[in-house]
Amino acid sequence: MAICRAVAGLIVHPAETGSLGLPEIRLGAQAIRPVSRILDELLAIDPAPLTKHREPRQRVVGTCRHFATVSVALLQAHRIPARARCGFASYFRPGRHVDHWVVEYWSGDGTSGGRWVRIDPEILDGSAVPRPDDLAPGEFLTGGEAWQLVRRGDADPATFGVNHTDDAWGPAEIRGNAIRDLAALMQIETLPWDEWGRMEASYRGATGPDYDQLIDRVAEVCAGADAEQVRELYHSADLAVPADLTT
Repeated sequence: MAICRAVAGLIVHPAETGSLGLPEIRLGAQAIRPVSRILDELLAIDPAPLTKHREPRQRVVGTCRHFATVSVALLQAHRIPARARCGFASYFRPGRHVDHWVVEYWSGDGTSGGRWVRIDPEILDGSAVPRPDDLAPGEFLTGGEAWQLVRRGDADPATFGVNHTDDAWGPAEIRGNAIRDLAALMQIETLPWDEWGRMEASYRGATGPDYDQLIDRVAEVCAGADAEQVRELYHSADLAVPADLTT
C-alpha cells in the first residue's frame, strides 16, 4: 500500500545506522512510544511533507515497532481500519522465528466481506519475503499464534526469540509477545523490550502452570479479536500496561 511504502521512507532501522555517522542522541528515537512524538522527531530532522522521499540520514531511527505503529496511525487517519500486531517473523533467519511487529489492515468494503491483511512495512522491497504486502499464513505469527503452536507441540519454543542475541529465546519471549499483542489490540503499542506484570518473572523462569494457562487465554482472545473480550481480559489479572510505559 502507498501509505506503508511512504512510511518505509521515513524510518531507518538501528541496524542500518552504522555507516550513517548519526550522533548518539539520534539513536534514542527508537525508544519513543507515541506516534505523535515519533513524527515530531522526524519533522525536526526534516520538516518536509511526509510524502517526500528522505535519504536514510534524514529519517527517524526506529525498530519494526515504529514502522508498524506509524503505518497504523496514517492508515487510520485515512479511515482504513488498521492495527499493529506483535509476534515473530519466519523470514529473517532460516529455521528461526524472530521477534517482530507488522501491520494488519482491513481489506473490504464492509458489505461484501473482507479480511485482515498482514503487511510488513519495513521490508516492502520484497527482499525477505515474496509478498510483504500480503504475508502468507505462517510467515508472521502473533505472540498468541506462536504460543498455541508451541503448546500443541508443533514448534520448538527455542526457535522463537530476539535476533542478534544469544539468550533471548524460548517460551518467555513468546509469553511476552502474546501479552504485548493483547495490548496492541487495545491500541497500546509498547516498545519491544517493555516488561510489566509477571513478565519479568517469566523471563527469569519463575512462573508456573497458572501463568501458562493465562497465556492460553490471552492467545485464545487475541485470535478471536472480539473487542469486548479483549478489553475485559486486558483489564484483568496483571495484563494492563502501566501508565509509565505509555508515554
